[in-house]
Amino acid sequence: MRRAALALLLYMLHPPVNHDGVAHIEKGTAMREGSLSGQAVASTASRPLWRDGKRYLWILGAVIPLLLFAAWGLVSLTGLGVFWWLGPIFIYLVIPLLDVTFGADPSNPPDDAIAWLEQDRYYRWVTYAFLPCQYLVTFLMFWLMSRNGGAGVLNCVGMAVSLGVLNGVAINTAHEMGHKKEHMERWFARIALAPSCYGHFFIEHNRGHHVRVATPEDPASSRLGETFWAFWPRTVAGSLTSAWRLERTRLRRLDKATFSLRNDVLNAWAMTVVLWGVLMALFGVGILPYLLIQAVLAFSLLEAVNYLEHYGLRRQQLPNGRFERVNPTHSWNNNNLTTNLFLYHLQRHSDHHANPTRRYQALRHFDESPQLPSGYATMILLAYFPPLWRKVMDHRVLAHYGGDVTLANIQPSKRAKVLARYGTKAPITAESAA
Repeated sequence: MRRAALALLLYMLHPPVNHDGVAHIEKGTAMREGSLSGQAVASTASRPLWRDGKRYLWILGAVIPLLLFAAWGLVSLTGLGVFWWLGPIFIYLVIPLLDVTFGADPSNPPDDAIAWLEQDRYYRWVTYAFLPCQYLVTFLMFWLMSRNGGAGVLNCVGMAVSLGVLNGVAINTAHEMGHKKEHMERWFARIALAPSCYGHFFIEHNRGHHVRVATPEDPASSRLGETFWAFWPRTVAGSLTSAWRLERTRLRRLDKATFSLRNDVLNAWAMTVVLWGVLMALFGVGILPYLLIQAVLAFSLLEAVNYLEHYGLRRQQLPNGRFERVNPTHSWNNNNLTTNLFLYHLQRHSDHHANPTRRYQALRHFDESPQLPSGYATMILLAYFPPLWRKVMDHRVLAHYGGDVTLANIQPSKRAKVLARYGTKAPITAESAA
């Protein structure tokens, strides 16, 4: 971790450079021919001269599991149970402050370096390393809850909440690995999802969300006028039923039984049953409420991220009834360095949807992508308070569509109210476009 901290300082002082000493700061990439192509292919026989200035900063992803070790140490030193709540304190307070401190990083790797970046296995091991840390901390927290007759209800709730933050971030790690073609990585994704009991995300996200993103049919794309608290039950239930339908359809095409371990939804849930069963066998059935608390908080953190990634954005319907192809304008993005490091460039969401198998270190910023005013951690907090969220985001959706709110993905129950407020072609003022 000391090496990662030093790398962060050096990165802020010096941008990525070529070996000839010329700074490489590419603030954005306009969408051009081939810029949204699939897997990158090396175009030169030799390794490019460009170096990734963030190479060792990605290790910071391991900070989230280590936070719970830090919480244990601080409680032991001070006797203050408040430190069991270090998980949400770090996510909702420390990371937004670090985003402000270190600012944005819109630089992109040069085109001839992308294939080399993806082929460098170091970056894969960074994500692999998250898994043993995740499971070690999960077992540690439940051991601490159960030892010496229990840690007290309030302390146990704090541990469960912090563990929920960890396993919520782990869903993002699963997201990164679950998109890859390597069989081992896809299994690692399921292992990362087991503690949160959200294994069906692996199926629905890849085969559902990426097909229907930014359309009214997608349960994981939030709508203009829809609060997070209305979105949460819709996306949780909708994603579950979508995953089941997708898997049932796949198995029927293979002439296989739906209720079998060939069903990836069932075998993902089976992994959770085994893990939770082992934990309760070791630490007692009294930990079940805390297992449920951490799981709900974990997948709720994921759904909060889903809420802000496509809010109000809509792919337009073509004359043939199909939706236009996904492009960089269909995802909200952000270039804040700190959050991107902890979430493996998830905030470069447009490139991810264009190239789902592209590895995190090679994801790029596009100038035409709509930008969130702050990083995900800050925006999640705003999403919890609908009046603040609407004040910050609704006029940005309107400005994105040039004042024509009818182009947005509008919550059906709020459609009349939204149209009455903004009309079919609202004027764009300097304030609303800011």
